[in-house]
This record gives sequence, structure tokens and C-alpha cells, in this order.
Amino acid sequence: MTMKEMQKAVYQNKIDKNFNVTNVNLEFNLIYGEVAEAFEAWEKKLGTVGEEMADVAIYLLGLAEILGVDLQDEIERKIEKNRRRVYKVIDGVTKRVSEGEES
Repeated sequence: MTMKEMQKAVYQNKIDKNFNVTNVNLEFNLIYGEVAEAFEAWEKKLGTVGEEMADVAIYLLGLAEILGVDLQDEIERKIEKNRRRVYKVIDGVTKRVSEGEES
């Protein structure tokens, strides 16, 4: 399943289950909650960190579909942008010093 197909499947599940598909503020807040649950699962070694991370991804995919964002395209673009950036350790801190050259 492609990421775009996942976005559509997550959105359709929201429709089918009568979950929110209009309140963007709520969706962002629900993502925060899922990230907190994933952190708690990791911190407490509950063994459910993968499932909690999946919940984070599912909420993010749903929000992307609500907002009309092609998340796969955006992630690929951002990975390439990050790849081109140049970082140096300055006074013990890694700092970005250049956006890098276009490929």
C-alpha cells in the first residue's frame, strides 16, 4: 500500500466510524496525545511503543488527507532537502551552516 493509499484508507475509516474529519485543531491535539502515549510506552518499556507509533502515523496520515497534503511527496522532498544541508559542530553543538546545493 502506498502512503497515498494509506491516507485515503485512514480517512475512509474516519468517515466509516463517524470520527472527526473537519476540526483540524482537534486532529493536531490528538496527534500530540498519541506522541505522548508512544513516549510513555517507550519510557516505561511497555512493549507497545510500535503500536503507539503506528497511532501517531495514522493520525498524521488522516490529517494530511483532511488538509489535502500528499504526505509521501512532502516527506520525499524534505528528506532530499535535509540531505543537502550542511552541519558542523560549533562549540560542541551541531549547527546547520548551509542549506547545501540543489541537485
